[in-house]
Amino acid sequence: MATQQRTGRLAGGVYLVVIATGIFSLAYVPSRISVGDDPAAAVANVIAHADLFRAGIAAFALEQIAFLLLPLLLYRVFAAAHRPAATLMVALAVTGVPIALAALAHRLEAVTLLTDPALARALSDGQLQMLAMAALKSWSSHIFLASLFWGLWLLPFGWLVWRTRAIPRVLGVLLMLGGIGYLLNVFGELLIPGYATTALSNYATLPASLGEIGSGLWLTLFGARAPDLVPPRVARAVNG
Repeated sequence: MATQQRTGRLAGGVYLVVIATGIFSLAYVPSRISVGDDPAAAVANVIAHADLFRAGIAAFALEQIAFLLLPLLLYRVFAAAHRPAATLMVALAVTGVPIALAALAHRLEAVTLLTDPALARALSDGQLQMLAMAALKSWSSHIFLASLFWGLWLLPFGWLVWRTRAIPRVLGVLLMLGGIGYLLNVFGELLIPGYATTALSNYATLPASLGEIGSGLWLTLFGARAPDLVPPRVARAVNG
């Protein structure tokens, strides 16, 4: 039980690193750089806030390192209860990492194009801005694809939380609903014109945010209870 709690607390600490760096790199930095549908203004903001943009790149790299460790720690918490689901959780989480790192390369390419003096001497301002805008578009496309796996891994993770009661079951429900929300957003944007402007797209992943922040905090503060290895239906039958 003590080992389970220690592993859970370590997973919670890593989860909070993922959450904090993700909020900084995927929410705060874009909020300072992006300017609606005006890519030229966004490029100008990258130049004006180059240090912040680079900090966002570093934070996202740290997030991906932590996100590689997180499912492996969670596997140790849940594998005894249901190894196939725990394995699927790890596989889906890890699959998104190389896609996200490929996205990060495009983000780094954009700021390099706009701030490297050698490139400024070799190419015109218009050429550099056009290449930088293309790199930022590639970043967005890769992040969009990675978000598919950010949602998929939450489904087995949430199910394991629900089944084992290692942390409160309500968090498992939120994680599964959030995973579905990610899928709705990905396929909605692919298949439904104007989906990105709907209210659903704005709130579909809210359960994921609540579930992930709640899980990270709970695990950090309380660790994980020993998984319930006996399904509730069987336990009720045994207890008469």
